[in-house]
Amino acid sequence: MSNLSNVPRVMASDQIDLVALFHNIWKQKLVVLVITVLFGALGLIFTLSIPKEYAVSSLLRPTAINDLDALNRSQVYTLPPTEALNKVGARLDSYEARFGFFKAHPELFDAFNKPGQTLEQGFESFNSNSISLVLPDPKKTELSSYIRLDMRYPDGVDGVAILNGFVDFAVAMERQQIGADLKVIVENRLAEVQGKISAARSNYETDKESKIAQILESDNIRQAKLKDELAGIRLQTNITRTNRISELSEAISIAKSMGIKYPSTPSSISSASQVGANQIMRTEVNNQTIPLYFLGTEALEAERAILKQRSSDDFESQRIAEIAKELKLLEVNREVEVLNQRKNEDIFLQNIEPLRTERARLRNINTNMSALELVSIDRRAQEPIGPLKVSKITILGLALFVGFILGVILALFRQLVLDRRSSLADLPVSTFDIPKVIKDS
Repeated sequence: MSNLSNVPRVMASDQIDLVALFHNIWKQKLVVLVITVLFGALGLIFTLSIPKEYAVSSLLRPTAINDLDALNRSQVYTLPPTEALNKVGARLDSYEARFGFFKAHPELFDAFNKPGQTLEQGFESFNSNSISLVLPDPKKTELSSYIRLDMRYPDGVDGVAILNGFVDFAVAMERQQIGADLKVIVENRLAEVQGKISAARSNYETDKESKIAQILESDNIRQAKLKDELAGIRLQTNITRTNRISELSEAISIAKSMGIKYPSTPSSISSASQVGANQIMRTEVNNQTIPLYFLGTEALEAERAILKQRSSDDFESQRIAEIAKELKLLEVNREVEVLNQRKNEDIFLQNIEPLRTERARLRNINTNMSALELVSIDRRAQEPIGPLKVSKITILGLALFVGFILGVILALFRQLVLDRRSSLADLPVSTFDIPKVIKDS
């Protein structure tokens, strides 16, 4: 029982005996050293196996205002320099532009195409790990806007050609897109202006046809009125002639009954009955109308015969000649004839000079944007001086530190196991085990 005092006891206190802990670690120093060296060797192998990696970048800034002046002065498409930079940045960050450049230049991406992979899988390997777009921090005050394109690539890849080529490819795509947009806008504006001119031409045609119709209608009405007036005058002259013939016939009957063959007067007939055969010519002046039959049958019959033989009485009225003149003039309306003979009717369109000017201006707009400077490439990608520096000492030191910590932990655990075994071996044989010992003997 006296040996029980030699059994190590667990300290009731929570404090750790640093001296004993260090003593136990020192006993297992070989284990700590082996683990530390092993991890150090693994770290060294890892640092030596890291492939060389290079990095290049390209910096884009807004272009000068005068480079976009021709486009902005077109009054069709407005593009400030900052917006042009943003458009190019969006194009550089787009999947379409990157994949399009990847397909267009397969010779530059052989290192990213693994056997058994599709073209899209190879592109994803390049796109997710190689190129990154860097924008300025909005919280910081920058002298000017910029876009930076960074690329990391392994040895054997022409990163400079890829980055510079991709920048040029994206800028060209954006130029082409702006040219296509400008062309569509110009064509739409031209169609709108042409539609307004067509509407003005249609209105002019309608107005001209309406004017011609009004003129012809007015002429037709005038002709109808003149013809009615002419028919009335002719009817009037015909009735007048008929009445004159009737009047002459009546006067001839009277003259025959009175025996008046030659023109005479009432006084001459009275004197003739008194004197007899004396032939005396008298002149009678009075304000009374002498009856028609005093003209004598010879004159009256001659006039009646002529009136019956007359085929037209138009000369009886001067108005008939005036009507004939007006009808002749109305047969052809010279104003209508001139209106119908117009060849270039566009020159008669009203209030379309601004539209013609706008149409000519739109037709002269150049939609070829191949020479448009959208951005200023402040720094193109240059061949790097060397690969990216990897801190091998840091990696090796970290590996040694991790190995040392694991070695210490393993050493403490191993020493604890050994101490426990030693303690169990030093315990005395219990009285409860004596029968068993005797039995075994």
